[in-house]
Amino acid sequence: MNRKGIIIVVSGFSGAGKGTIMKALISKYDQYALSISATTRDPRPGEENGREYFFVSNEEFEKLIAENGLIEHAGYVNHYYGTPRKFVEDKLNAGIDVILEIEIQGALQIKEQYPDAVLLFVMPPSAEVLEQRLRGRGTESDEVIRQRLKRANEEAVGIENYDYIVINDKLEDAVERVHGIITAAHGTPDRNKEFIAEVREQLSRL
Repeated sequence: MNRKGIIIVVSGFSGAGKGTIMKALISKYDQYALSISATTRDPRPGEENGREYFFVSNEEFEKLIAENGLIEHAGYVNHYYGTPRKFVEDKLNAGIDVILEIEIQGALQIKEQYPDAVLLFVMPPSAEVLEQRLRGRGTESDEVIRQRLKRANEEAVGIENYDYIVINDKLEDAVERVHGIITAAHGTPDRNKEFIAEVREQLSRL
């Protein structure tokens, strides 16, 4: 039985720890790949094409949109960001689960195209903990923290469109919870239609 990969879309408030969970998950288990987005912004120092992002021109990006070469895309601060279809589908066909870390708007675009994608929303144990984590970084002003908390309040509106919420209280537990959800998702009947049909056919021949 060929195992096909699943798309896992991970969203969450800024400061909830979704990026940390994903990095820990990928370093612990080898069946996952983090999707690499295409962007029209310039590389930052230390970034490499094909590692952090695929860096492309506006013309190349618009060509990808026109040719349906992206599974989702959005514009942020004068730049485009999007998820290349070929990268994702090559991984899925190789049996690798692809993790996409994107916001709610992009997550819903993906669910429309890939109904069997698993949507996870990472949450802190409480709003107070979220604020403590943002302050604990020590890298952002009070004004930026206020903006992030206001944005979290707006993002909280779409959480019920997700399949699961993952509360990030203790990192190791959150990583295992995500791994458990994805493992269970591989066993649902709607993701194993070919295998079920094959067994039914074998039974009918007996």
